[in-house]
Amino acid sequence: MTVLVTGGAGYIGSHMAHALADRGEDVLVLDNLSTGKEWLVPPAATLLVGDVGDADLLARIFDIHDVDAVIHFAGSISVPESVEKPLEYYDNNTSRTRTLIEAAVKAGVPHFIFSSTAAVYGIPEKFPVTEEATPNPITPYGRSKLMSEWMLQDAAKAHGLKYIALRYFNVAGADLRGRTGQCTDNTTHLIKVACQTALGLREKMFIFGDDYDTPDGTCVRDFIHVVDLISAHLKALDHLRQGGESGVFNCGYGHGHTVREVVETVKRVSGVDFPVEMAPRRKGDLPAIVAAVDKLRDTLGWQPALDDLEEIVASSLAWEQHLLRRNP
Repeated sequence: MTVLVTGGAGYIGSHMAHALADRGEDVLVLDNLSTGKEWLVPPAATLLVGDVGDADLLARIFDIHDVDAVIHFAGSISVPESVEKPLEYYDNNTSRTRTLIEAAVKAGVPHFIFSSTAAVYGIPEKFPVTEEATPNPITPYGRSKLMSEWMLQDAAKAHGLKYIALRYFNVAGADLRGRTGQCTDNTTHLIKVACQTALGLREKMFIFGDDYDTPDGTCVRDFIHVVDLISAHLKALDHLRQGGESGVFNCGYGHGHTVREVVETVKRVSGVDFPVEMAPRRKGDLPAIVAAVDKLRDTLGWQPALDDLEEIVASSLAWEQHLLRRNP
């Protein structure tokens, strides 16, 4: 049986492809390489360059390959950008996901794992936020992902598709063997930006807003190491293959760090006191959000192995140094 990984040449998708290949799965990666990198795909996987919204291509893929699971990462991920370009996000994240779901249903693919986001919650009323909280996204990014969740829910009821939607909180870190990591150009991801600044790739970095109602005035986020996130995907895949029910699960650690705390950790781990400036709040940024992860632990048997901010930063910094050696 084959696992189709969409967006498998990107940051999280490539980690998924490596993890599946590591355990002997037959892995098929579909990526249009608009942001992904071919060299991030494991040699054991088959890479098809194409768009997840191409219905004819998907039909051919499902006709040729015996796909028993789709793990869908392809999409756009920047909250501020989604505010500026909402229709692009509804196209890329929602419309093309609908095309993929339809193709999977037509081909009789039994299992679907979806890369969702904590942005579906909007501004939670309680912390940590549980999966039972009513979604109320405040950005096009969050809405585009929630609509995709709804489509999966409806397709499951109508067609028997079994699915799991994993709502990511803040993903960071890199493969501990140095095979893959985040390569996104013009990234807005806090830890990557801070690591790049520590290495002199940026003249300075900005903290967007220091007047939030948080311990030090900066936003609070629940950071999860990408390796632990991928282990949740493997647990989800095994759960579905073993006849488990569809569901939605938060992916985080259940505790948060402020932006200032993250910046100071990068300075400490790197040994570089790089320049940081304050800037106005960005549109769409939440003051704080932290995951409740009891459901992920109890239902899927997931246990994190890398729940340590310094560990996350160290692997991120090592990856940025690897990229410098690769492209001096």
